[in-house]
Amino acid sequence: MRFTQPQFAQNMVFDANATGGDAAFGDLPEWDLTDLYPAPDAPEVKRDLDWIEEACLSFARDYEGKLAGLDGAGMYECILRNERISQVAGRLGSFAGLLYYQNTVDSERATFFSDIQDKLTTYTAPMVFFSLEVNRIPDETIEAMLTHEGLSRYRPIFERMRKMRPHQLSDELERYEHDMSIVGASAWNKLFDETIADLKFTVEGKELGLEATSTLMMDQNRDKREAAAREMARVLGQNIKILSRVHNTLAKMGEVEDRWRRMPTPQTGRHLSNDVEPEVVQALRDAVVAAYPKLSHRYYELKRGWLGYDKLQVWDRNAPLPMEETRVVDWDTARAMVMDAYAGFDPKMAEIAKPFFERGWIDAGVKPGKAPGAFAHPTVTDAHPYVMLNYLGKQRDVMTLAHELGHGVHQVLAAEQGELLADTPLTLAETASVFGEMLTFQKLLADTTNPAQRKVLLAGKVEDMINTVVRQIAFYDFECKLHEARKGGELTPEAIGQLWMSVQGESLGPAFDFMDGYDTFWAYVPHFVHSPFYVYAYAFGDGLVNALYAAYQESPEGFQDKYFDMLKAGGSKHHSELLKPFGLDASDPKFWDKGLSMISGFIDELEAME
Repeated sequence: MRFTQPQFAQNMVFDANATGGDAAFGDLPEWDLTDLYPAPDAPEVKRDLDWIEEACLSFARDYEGKLAGLDGAGMYECILRNERISQVAGRLGSFAGLLYYQNTVDSERATFFSDIQDKLTTYTAPMVFFSLEVNRIPDETIEAMLTHEGLSRYRPIFERMRKMRPHQLSDELERYEHDMSIVGASAWNKLFDETIADLKFTVEGKELGLEATSTLMMDQNRDKREAAAREMARVLGQNIKILSRVHNTLAKMGEVEDRWRRMPTPQTGRHLSNDVEPEVVQALRDAVVAAYPKLSHRYYELKRGWLGYDKLQVWDRNAPLPMEETRVVDWDTARAMVMDAYAGFDPKMAEIAKPFFERGWIDAGVKPGKAPGAFAHPTVTDAHPYVMLNYLGKQRDVMTLAHELGHGVHQVLAAEQGELLADTPLTLAETASVFGEMLTFQKLLADTTNPAQRKVLLAGKVEDMINTVVRQIAFYDFECKLHEARKGGELTPEAIGQLWMSVQGESLGPAFDFMDGYDTFWAYVPHFVHSPFYVYAYAFGDGLVNALYAAYQESPEGFQDKYFDMLKAGGSKHHSELLKPFGLDASDPKFWDKGLSMISGFIDELEAME
């Protein structure tokens, strides 16, 4: 939920498997941020900051200590004012954040981002009372208020707030938490971002950033893949102390806050923010781990045979197959591939996606200091989303485009819910993105008649699904182990590395050997820093989409309308309510087995080709 102060990094939807980019792949688009503000020094920025300061003060003057005495109409007016403050603050935070992520080593952008965060934190401090005071109102009083027609649509807001009642601190401590946020986790996040963006790697005499270097591990040439992997290990090893410090500090900060808030586990806060039950996440995790042998272990043994190696190394994990054509997919071709797939599902989907390409809503190329990976950021509901890529012309980059564009379509459709109800929990936020990937894959597969090309496509999809499901659950297990171990004291880089290697060996399987230095590769994953325990949302989304796509294949009539209705709902409905029209239930352990069987079925087809 985004009350009062937006947390930019938490509202971005990062892609776990994104690659890098370069201007050599055609006319790559760049963001036009003037839809938010003309420039950092534009008078509109100061105007809105001044408005926020006064609006928050007047909100507190009018409502602090008085919420319990409001009737439904009064609470409705209060919510509308809160929503407007959230919208203006979100616009400011989004503009500053997007500028910063375009070039995280630019001191002026970094200063502007920090200043905006500082001011928003200070100006919105008077608003801290709101959720605290709402949670002290008796249930029967809230229920009486919610009979008001206008207020009733905001019921999910009150329900989610009240789930936090057992974990609420005193008013004074909550205000302290709010004021300290800019020098707490946010400051450590920035240190991580700037450290990662500033890393330099040298491969075959060329100086590269992290994204371009990691992308070389998908090169046809094995020597080049190995050189990139070893260079990553070398540079990460040189910086492992500061990166370990970031993770140690954030894990300890999380443990302290969890203890004060009486959170039973380190994951509880994420489950609450995702509006998902712990037992549903546990069922997902257990189903995936149980499926490791029939998914990742089986696939990588196939791949080991295709490549002709005694053992796979980490630089072979995403290596192209020997029969795979080495070709660059230029930007215009990538756009056509994704848009054709979207239009094939429903022309409306392509129409929603079209402005992203034409109006400066995508930033695709690699630039010095640009944040790694990819994300879709919804900004605010009276503007539009922005998508960031690092485009390198690989087949996987096409899938990343399909993925992030799916987020964008979802965010456009959900905007009609308004600022407080548009944001989806992370578990549901991955639905449209993974569905967009599936549409693109199925379109390419249907258009492929050559058996070798079909094999390459199937193998690529299986690898993406393993990266999205198996790898992300392994990431989740790593985080769980890291936060549990940190309770016992400071963790050395070597100790963190051992935790990392334990989940890597279990998830990837016996086909792999692991090079010296791979125990540092946990250090650059942004999810562990920006959004602890975020990663299971990828596996949740993939399993959900696999089940959805199966429902689409079984009963295509009317599916599109139900699908768009689901996306339009944004964060206004629980996952059980959203899935009900499709006859699906994520609380049923068999639900996850159904999703995993799609991956297993693709591997069956690959084995049959042998």
